[in-house]
Amino acid sequence: MTTQMLEEILQLSVPERLRLVEEIWDTISDTPEELPLSEAQREEIERRLEAYEQRPEEGRPWREVLDRIRASNG
Repeated sequence: MTTQMLEEILQLSVPERLRLVEEIWDTISDTPEELPLSEAQREEIERRLEAYEQRPEEGRPWREVLDRIRASNG
């Protein structure tokens, strides 16, 4: 990234910068295999997957969790 690009980005309003971050993240999340994981992150994913496989009834769908979070924030 050039200094000029950064200066232009910093001139955007906060909502515009947030939208830019979202758009950038969307392009990154399209290729998750390119995101490097540390060994600790890999181990945590394996631990959580194993816990889920042993007790899937304890998990909740993402939409349910998100709705609960939104409801608790008023």
